[in-house]
Amino acid sequence: MGEVPGFHEAVLELLEERAVTRDAPAMQRYMKSEMPFLGVRKPSRVGIVDELCRRFPFPEQEDLVDTTRALWRNATYREERYVALSVTGHRAQRASRTPGMLGLYEEFVVTGAWWDFVDETASRRIGPLLLSHPDVVRPLLLRWSTDEDRWRRRTAIIAQLRAKERTDVELLRRSMESNLADQDFFLRKAIGWALREHAKTAPGWVREFVEDHDLSPLSRREALRNIDR
Repeated sequence: MGEVPGFHEAVLELLEERAVTRDAPAMQRYMKSEMPFLGVRKPSRVGIVDELCRRFPFPEQEDLVDTTRALWRNATYREERYVALSVTGHRAQRASRTPGMLGLYEEFVVTGAWWDFVDETASRRIGPLLLSHPDVVRPLLLRWSTDEDRWRRRTAIIAQLRAKERTDVELLRRSMESNLADQDFFLRKAIGWALREHAKTAPGWVREFVEDHDLSPLSRREALRNIDR
């Protein structure tokens, strides 16, 4: 068990085949990324991940973790990290959707340290684990909601974006309240986003929360966007 041989080489080969070099500078500027891009857009990356998961089965969760962690840590281009994150969520990896992935996801959040990596990890990796394993994930997110690292805190706030009627409203409330006073843009945006999504399921709860708390103008505007319409 461990890192699957040849995986990283295959990733680079497939990315380079599909790269549109002229797109790379604009992609890097848009993402404000120090790490360069090859110029591979998301639709092409989806096909690459499908092919990789056909060619490289991961017999054990440990193989998946070790291989994607190595790809992530050794990446030269941002698309390599996108592939690492996407492989962990591929339908071929259903058996590995357990709390055993949380250490890897935390690394994605903390070392990715930007909204493209963090938001995908929070809402599409950690969020589903919260629904399936609340006894493990809920205490973790409560700790993260007061962590020094703003990306852990953003993760705690937006992890339930897709939970709908299964939203743990007490967890959502506590995660937001812990960050209301913070002036960080990404945290204020996260609070507004989380409330806006939950308003699709429970608009009354959201309006009451907004009325009872001193939200930033950004958070309030985002929270009430769909309700006011």
